[in-house]
Amino acid sequence: MSDSKQDSVESFAELDLPNSLLKVLNEVGYERPTPIQAATIPALKNGEDVLGMAQTGTGKTAAFALPILANIDIKQRKPQALVLCPTRELALQVSEAFQAYAAGIPNFHVLPIYGGHDMRTQLRGLQRGVHVIIGTPGRLLDHLERRSLDLSALKTLVLDEADEMLRMGFNEDVEAILQKTPGDRQIALFSATMPPPIRRVADTYLKKPKVIRIESAAMTSDNIEQHYWLVAGTNKLDALTRILEVEDFDGMIIFVRTKTATVDLAEKLNARGFSAAALNGDMNQTLRQRTVDQLKNAQLDMIIATDVAARGLDVERISHVLNFDIPYDDEAYVHRIGRTGRAGRKGKAILFVAPRERRMLRSIEKTTRQKITQMELPTRIELIDKRASAFKASIASSLDNEHKTFFQRIVAEVCHENETSAEEVAAALAYLLQKDRPILPPKNKPKPEKPEKTEKPNNYESPRKERKASKDIPNLGDAMPLRDYPEIVMERFKIMVGHNDQVTPGEIVGAIANEADIDGCYIGHIKIYENHSTVDLPAGMPDELLAVLKKTRVRQRAIKLERMVKQQDGKAEKPSRSKPRAESRSKPAKTARKTSTKKKPK
Repeated sequence: MSDSKQDSVESFAELDLPNSLLKVLNEVGYERPTPIQAATIPALKNGEDVLGMAQTGTGKTAAFALPILANIDIKQRKPQALVLCPTRELALQVSEAFQAYAAGIPNFHVLPIYGGHDMRTQLRGLQRGVHVIIGTPGRLLDHLERRSLDLSALKTLVLDEADEMLRMGFNEDVEAILQKTPGDRQIALFSATMPPPIRRVADTYLKKPKVIRIESAAMTSDNIEQHYWLVAGTNKLDALTRILEVEDFDGMIIFVRTKTATVDLAEKLNARGFSAAALNGDMNQTLRQRTVDQLKNAQLDMIIATDVAARGLDVERISHVLNFDIPYDDEAYVHRIGRTGRAGRKGKAILFVAPRERRMLRSIEKTTRQKITQMELPTRIELIDKRASAFKASIASSLDNEHKTFFQRIVAEVCHENETSAEEVAAALAYLLQKDRPILPPKNKPKPEKPEKTEKPNNYESPRKERKASKDIPNLGDAMPLRDYPEIVMERFKIMVGHNDQVTPGEIVGAIANEADIDGCYIGHIKIYENHSTVDLPAGMPDELLAVLKKTRVRQRAIKLERMVKQQDGKAEKPSRSKPRAESRSKPAKTARKTSTKKKPK
């Protein structure tokens, strides 16, 4: 293997890409290739294998997607490219990127395949014909064993975030898939690090690869104060409203992912008394410029924008950037928050992060090389103080008005007729003035929205219940609260893989987290026995999700997950003498609460 050195490339046109791709890249605002794109695209177009060492956020998705699309045969209905990803979220992100870049290629089809998604939908997509498949190892291997996936026409295989797949225990699944692909296929392997198992895969399966090492140069200004709010309980719109009321900002950009969301959120904020407007790619240049000018001239307080629409936007009065939707691309986050904190001015960036998006938060922190501080929503007292201050300021500004004498006479008459003081009349008038937008928010905290019973398994979110005293916790056999999240009641399950299969806790966590779309922090204590293992998962999971987990594979074996039934004599099943393997697993799962042991009855 030898490292490649790539001279500076000024434009995508220099990379010999088709006009259909160049047109799309220009429309979405891509100006010049990133270093990994400049080095990787020519190599993949020429049929070479590539070993890329780059952090997330360096632009590697376009680095492999563009040459694959450039070489695609649209008439061939069998899969020509396969991209392996460690998680459902990344698979969807890569799939969306392919769809966006292929906007100028008629009849192009990309299909994401991952665990927790309806198998029938995936089978219909495969039968219809597909050019590119993006998937997670477990579900892809399942399709290969069912013979529902034909890789005979495969030209390119991409292993994206290979080190993450290794960490999640997918190394054997990945090698099994590699062995089922044609011998003459091209391979591109991307990994932030190069541990021995990844190096072994590269040495075994890649043919004289072009080695590309890229260091992420993405940094954020020290003038920008960065915070994130972990979405929980309060919905995002209510949380945004609270923040807007309490934060002292001049101008603000709120970023969302879709054009539709810009209009929808702007309308909702205007209905709540804020001055907001949408900015998206569907707007003509005249309307776009008018909106930007209104923000510059303080006729608007905020704009709701997509990444594409905000490219090149430079408004001096922008003091805050709020990421209502977390960006899929780390570089996009850097560009977003770079709209504030310019020319030595102070700026503030706020990021909304859903529990399942914490991995993306960690990736952003790695790319920016900065820790993002967690924030709490403004308290009820802070909200009251801010609203009261604004209300008093509006009254003070109206003390001198041309009709003051007339209204003083009316107030005096009300005082005389009702035998009350001027202060009491003033309080009544204040109430009438602000009753449609109360200064006093409701005392009860808003309850989190409960998922509907008909919700699909891939949308499942672990149920969070109000924390109860131990005597009020329902009797769920071995159920117990999770230490990191004591309000979540856990239930014990049995899976049919154990020490005899050489399974590790990390592999169990990786398989369940990926197939069931459960964050690793919701996977509790794991104990490995000779022929089986036990794992604690959130109680109350829907039957559809349990059915998916029964078919989940670890070490190429279906785990056949089932609820543990407590023995009548109250004795717990003894583990094997072998100790549970101390393999690496996700950090939250390391601290999962262990089952408390009960004294045997005398």
